[in-house]
Amino acid sequence: MILFDVIVIGGGHAGCEAALASARSGCKTALITSNKNLIACMPCNPSVGGIAKSHLVFEIDALGGEIARNADYTGLHFRLLNTSRGPAVRANRVQCDKEAYSRRMACVLSKESSLSVIEGKVLQLIVQSGIVRGVKLSDNTELRSKSVILAAGTALRGTIHVGMKVTGGAGNGDEPINELSEQLFSLGFAGGRLKTGTPPRLRASSVDYSKMLPQYGDNPPPFMSWQARTEYKLFHVEHPRKDSTKKRMFHVEHDVSLLTPWPLNSEQMPCYITHTTPKTSTIVRNNLAQSALYGGMIKGTGVRYCPSLEDKIVKFPDKTYHHVFIEPEGRNSDTVYPNGISNSLPEEIQDAIVRSIPGLESAEIIRFGFAIEYDFFDPTQLFPTLESKHVENLYFAGQVNGTTGYEEAAAQGFMAGVNASRKVLGKSQIVISREDGYIGVLIDDLTTKGTDEPYRMFTSRAERRLLFRQDNARYRMLPYAKEIGIVSPEFIRETEQFSIKLDAELKRLAESKHHGVPLLQMLRRPEVRYWDLPSRNSTLPEEVICEIETLSKYDGYIKREIQESDRVRRLENMPIPTDFDYWKVKHLSYEAKEKLSRVRPLNIGQASRIPGITPADINIIIILILQRL
Repeated sequence: MILFDVIVIGGGHAGCEAALASARSGCKTALITSNKNLIACMPCNPSVGGIAKSHLVFEIDALGGEIARNADYTGLHFRLLNTSRGPAVRANRVQCDKEAYSRRMACVLSKESSLSVIEGKVLQLIVQSGIVRGVKLSDNTELRSKSVILAAGTALRGTIHVGMKVTGGAGNGDEPINELSEQLFSLGFAGGRLKTGTPPRLRASSVDYSKMLPQYGDNPPPFMSWQARTEYKLFHVEHPRKDSTKKRMFHVEHDVSLLTPWPLNSEQMPCYITHTTPKTSTIVRNNLAQSALYGGMIKGTGVRYCPSLEDKIVKFPDKTYHHVFIEPEGRNSDTVYPNGISNSLPEEIQDAIVRSIPGLESAEIIRFGFAIEYDFFDPTQLFPTLESKHVENLYFAGQVNGTTGYEEAAAQGFMAGVNASRKVLGKSQIVISREDGYIGVLIDDLTTKGTDEPYRMFTSRAERRLLFRQDNARYRMLPYAKEIGIVSPEFIRETEQFSIKLDAELKRLAESKHHGVPLLQMLRRPEVRYWDLPSRNSTLPEEVICEIETLSKYDGYIKREIQESDRVRRLENMPIPTDFDYWKVKHLSYEAKEKLSRVRPLNIGQASRIPGITPADINIIIILILQRL
């Protein structure tokens, strides 16, 4: 019998972060995966980040997690999204090399001295007197531990659907775990079935890119991790050309390994944009009966904000085309990901769909798309620490809690790993407040409201979203990072130094005047940048300057949002008229109209706790009610 402090079940994004957080906290940790080659596999789009998701990644990085580093060092295409909008909704997105991402994470795991990666299949939890004591593997091996983290992804009774063909399996191509799921139900856990899916994979060399619009990455690349940003500054020095005002990059070579597959300024790979056609829609409509989703084979609820192609055609019949993004899966891979045509139709129908899209007329399908249905367990059965209320020392993280997305899974995994290890070590548990960050919003939503469909993070889910920018994650997470104690000491010191410089400069700008006008007031003008001020500090780091500009220009909005949030709390018990017609409120999302009309909440407080109803939705309802008074 082998004894560990913490056992993590599952080697996906939640499991990897959980195992690393536990091991780095000083606990003897075991990560159990049925296939070591599938560590941190990216069965869906091999990308990290996007709207609100990148905010989670920045917060994880500021706390000592790995997902940001892994994405940056295996990135193929980097972009900063929403640049024309305010800083609160700007978001990084990285298209990653699928194989390199997995290899690098496996390498990171192998370098942790307190962490053992064990290949095996967990059939059963060892539970005694309501306390988890370890796990039992399929070969009858028993591994004992003081705590267990369940991060099994889509493996729990996973079934894969391609048309009417149904096979058991997880989204990463692994075998399903049926026995463990059945045990959880027998222990009294309430759960259900959810559904997700992927598009077919195409041979890159068979795609006609001349019929598509290229989409290039940003240069210099916008990194998500502190380590990549720091290394990029150290090893990439700008030198002015003698014959031009333009600049070129001087790169200092360093070792290329599994941790750094290629230099950070390596040439990026472009993505391409094409679209479906009326012919595509006709093919889908004529074959809906053969779709696993519309043919009655799938009972689980799908991802609302990442709909299948069948859903798009059925729910938006007036739309003549839908975007399809052709995205690379690796530097040395001849495979591309056609983002936007996920489906569960038969293989021959998928082939016809692909050939109806401009640029894909001769495309070769390497692997057909599929839908996957799997078990999840109601996250309201968890404490905010992600520990189960039913079985002590058992933690849940990732898709088993009803979420979708690598980033949401990684955030839960990290916090589960932190809290499981801290409980073993006799330390207090850590719960990030929803007043401090998206990780707090995510876990509070799950454990308080639960979910009846795959949960995806959005900026609209946070009451304080103007305060929760990705660029200030290091400051917001600093108290938690210091308490957790696994992030780099250099990062802590630099963040504290930046914070001191930030406060000092804001004070100086407020007190210094030019022609009787405070410099801080001048900086609030949209056209004025920090370097335009008549007096500035040339020694300040660029990150501090960006923060100064943001805080000054959005000061009024931030104060207003805080006041609005306070008003919402005061008005929580406001009654909602029984004849309130949600379908006539054009600013409410379709999801909000649907759920509010079905539940018919009696007051604002009840409405706010309906799964999927956002703070923005509540604000709209309050305004309309006040207008009627």
